[in-house]
Amino acid sequence: MNITTKAYFVHLLTATGAVFAMLAMLAAVEEKWGLMYLWLLVAFAVDGIDGPLARRYHTKKNAPQIDGVLMDLIIDYLTYVFIPAYALFKSGLLPGWTGWIAIIAITFGSALYYADNRMKTRDNSFAGFPGCWNMVILILFAIQPNFWFMLAIVIALAVAMFTPLKFIHPARTERWRVISLPVAIAWTGFAGWAAWVDFQPEALAHRGLVLTSTYLLLAGIAQQIFPARET
Repeated sequence: MNITTKAYFVHLLTATGAVFAMLAMLAAVEEKWGLMYLWLLVAFAVDGIDGPLARRYHTKKNAPQIDGVLMDLIIDYLTYVFIPAYALFKSGLLPGWTGWIAIIAITFGSALYYADNRMKTRDNSFAGFPGCWNMVILILFAIQPNFWFMLAIVIALAVAMFTPLKFIHPARTERWRVISLPVAIAWTGFAGWAAWVDFQPEALAHRGLVLTSTYLLLAGIAQQIFPARET
């Protein structure tokens, strides 16, 4: 198989994310939240794999007829933003006007953020909260805190998308990657466990989600507070 064919297969892999997004949306319409998140996690796994493959096989050079970056952004918006926001609204975790504020802040702010060509920093981290609402809302489903606390979290992160705060990419941010990547893999495992049991009280899964999420949320900010020594 030549490299051009391999490059196009990477695009096909990326496109499967749209299928998983549709399956997640169908589950969400039926309010099967655990199943919805299992499909979103499959899409999350594909998103974690296709980027390294695209760079390895140089899809921009070897399969230029398809814009893999644009396709990835479209699918990411569906799986990271739109479907989780719908689930948060329909689940009733944020009742009444609080739900409306949440979905408007999430979808409107994320649309602007995803179109911002300054979203990446020099060390391949994200400038501002990267709109990973699938991760945030999954945790809210799992631990179901007070709705005022949930609303505050949503608003704070929506604002954080447009701040100079740094958020790591677990695979691409080189600093602390030896910790960040295993933590991200552990987060995926805990998330899958929580979704598999339909967010029933599973103390270990929920605690693991909180701990791993806290690291992923704050690691980039910690790197700003404690910058690396220049050599």
